[in-house]
Amino acid sequence: MKDIDVIAVLQDPVRRRLYEYVAGQGREVGRNEAAEAAGVARTLAAHHLDRLAEAGLLDSGSRRLTGRSGPGAGRPAKVYTRARVERSVSLPARDYRTAAELLAEAAEEAGLDAGLCAAARRRGESLRGAAAPCGGLEEAMEVLAARGYEPHLEGGEGGEGAQEGEGGRERVVRMRNCPFHAVAERFPPLVCGMNLALLEGLIGVEGPVRARMDARPGECCVVVETSKDNEH
Repeated sequence: MKDIDVIAVLQDPVRRRLYEYVAGQGREVGRNEAAEAAGVARTLAAHHLDRLAEAGLLDSGSRRLTGRSGPGAGRPAKVYTRARVERSVSLPARDYRTAAELLAEAAEEAGLDAGLCAAARRRGESLRGAAAPCGGLEEAMEVLAARGYEPHLEGGEGGEGAQEGEGGRERVVRMRNCPFHAVAERFPPLVCGMNLALLEGLIGVEGPVRARMDARPGECCVVVETSKDNEH
């Protein structure tokens, strides 16, 4: 299926709501949960979820949602997660990915890492404009969301998974999407360093939050957290 046909699958408003909900969870989602979130019947949700899976927008599998196994544990339920494959449409056709990869390859071979990071930091500052550095994690998440990073607070509001820091829990913002994923896969040190520098310029380095490298499979290599230099 061509990318333009795949994207056309999302024209149906119910299907789009289901896709956006599953994509936003960062975990497996069952049919009942998706149906409730979209406000539709389970059978209708199942139809649209399977259509999204057929189009390659979602990956599907099955597991027991009860967490139990053996007799009496119930039948495995179908679950869905967002597919990692990228889709894009441009008319007429453009090939910016190849250009980006060629430029990254040349920069890496020439040892231009420092120059690229300096340019990325300046671009981040330019995107921020006259605005002050982000005043907190909530403001940083708004900025990151606008740039397509899909930020989420690790462990929720002080929930399980949040990191412990001096004086209480240290909240960490992770990002489910890297806008440079395709090129970062081929040139990780170069592109991840560029990404970090871009975000440092975008959220600021002198405010109460900071960006740092902390790679994790399936997520952006950069996280944002409260700056220890600004903790009280």
